[in-house]
Amino acid sequence: MPQPSASDRRQSVRTGVVWDGLRRVLEDDEAFDEQARIVDIGGGTGGFAVPLAELGHTVQVIDPSPDALASLDRRARERGVADRITGQQGDLSDLPSLVEETDLVLCHGVLEMVDDPAASLAAIAGVLRPGGHLSLLVAQRHAAVVARAMAGHFQAARELLDGDSTTTSAGRGGRRFTHDEVVDLLATAGLRPSSVQAVRVFADLVPGSLLDLEPGATAALVELEQAVATRPEYLPLAAQLHVIASR
Repeated sequence: MPQPSASDRRQSVRTGVVWDGLRRVLEDDEAFDEQARIVDIGGGTGGFAVPLAELGHTVQVIDPSPDALASLDRRARERGVADRITGQQGDLSDLPSLVEETDLVLCHGVLEMVDDPAASLAAIAGVLRPGGHLSLLVAQRHAAVVARAMAGHFQAARELLDGDSTTTSAGRGGRRFTHDEVVDLLATAGLRPSSVQAVRVFADLVPGSLLDLEPGATAALVELEQAVATRPEYLPLAAQLHVIASR
């Protein structure tokens, strides 16, 4: 059996906690016992869409990049799930015109870049069926402040520390959200968070060479990330927050 590549090992560390949250949704909601309708906003080349299609669900990927959508199509064909994946060019602002009703929306790393996060979440809520779910992955502000300070960018760290993601512009690097900001934005959109997980608490601090060279290091790091994901005291240390919310 072929060993996973270095890229695959790093990806498993970065997304393991997110997949845990998605699996709980897929297992707990009776709608997912059959073929569910899933929309992946900004889904790119299909890192989540293809495995979800392999589980038997239909996935509509909406992404602004034609190159990413072309790669998605090739990947879906190679994995034998092209009949369950549809790629459409667009972004969050196009959601109401591209989607009628869906069971699950994935919005991973997208809310940081939109002009109006509240309006974007309202648009997502508008296409979810009653009881449908949102998987939201956003960059977390406190960890970004620490990262900038450690890199010597003290002024940038101070500006980010004092910012408000709900009112300031996304800027070149995108917004960063706190736990309370995300929860408030979801509530305004009529969405109820059922879980908030810390993602990449340690992953960005561990040298990639350690994962490449130390046998078992990747599995141990994934296990550690999973162990702290639901502990509230680690949320401020996480590079990202993963929220599961329902309508």
